[in-house]
Amino acid sequence: MGQRDIEFRSHGITCRGWLVTPDGAGPWPAVVMAHGFSAVKEMRLDRFAAAFAAAGLASVVFDYRGVGASDGAPRQDLDPAAQISDYRNAISFARGLAEVAPERVGIWGTSYSGAHVLSVAALDRRVKAVVAQVPLIDGWESMGRIAGEDGRAQMVRDLIAERERVYRGGPGAMIPVVDDKGGAAALAAADAFDWFTLAAKTAPNWKNEVTLLSLERLLEYAPGRNIDRIAPTPLLLIAAAQDFLPLDIAKGAFERAGEPKRLLVLPAGHFAPYEPPHFEPAAAAAADWFRHYL
Repeated sequence: MGQRDIEFRSHGITCRGWLVTPDGAGPWPAVVMAHGFSAVKEMRLDRFAAAFAAAGLASVVFDYRGVGASDGAPRQDLDPAAQISDYRNAISFARGLAEVAPERVGIWGTSYSGAHVLSVAALDRRVKAVVAQVPLIDGWESMGRIAGEDGRAQMVRDLIAERERVYRGGPGAMIPVVDDKGGAAALAAADAFDWFTLAAKTAPNWKNEVTLLSLERLLEYAPGRNIDRIAPTPLLLIAAAQDFLPLDIAKGAFERAGEPKRLLVLPAGHFAPYEPPHFEPAAAAAADWFRHYL
């Protein structure tokens, strides 16, 4: 396996990452991949890139603008539209690499980026296969299930107050991604703090904060509405039975998708696919999907 640092421009901003390649001579089919909500490439994406390399696939792994190794301001401001644009520019970059077969490019995403790849695949026919792992399908519906309707309503009120405060010239407020002391956090699931704390040990540039308005965009985001537009691009959806993102929402979206498609449900929680023993079946299923269709 080979690995080198890469960078590309996305609307004038430099995004940085890695090109990971199999042993031997290319060009190879390639997978473009980025991480989920606030996470950076060092938080286990190297594991997936290595599994793909072992299957004969190159990977372009990158951080979005404003996080990790990439440039861009404001920092830690998560905008799905901007991140989708970064994905599409990463595809353009990958197709121009000598190591990559330009007509054999797929995309992989997880959690928030699992949502993004659904959106990209619905829009971009350069994508020849897509894997969405534990994806957010509908922010509004998911937050209503997680926080309850009253909790979601309070969140909306807080976000309106933040929007008006920023409009009047105030600095954008930040909120922790995870917290173990009962305070407000963007990801309040019981297993979120444990996993982010573990994964951060290999990702010193990960920041445990996002702008509060990042949550407004999450509430507005419903990539599952476009899932029926992905076909005929092949779709593998990897879900988790104990996910804090409701499994029935993921299954409902999958039912609306066209063929070819496959649903794999792991008997685990949202963060389990990044770690043994559930990493192995998640990575193997994705690698097999890409190897077959790319």
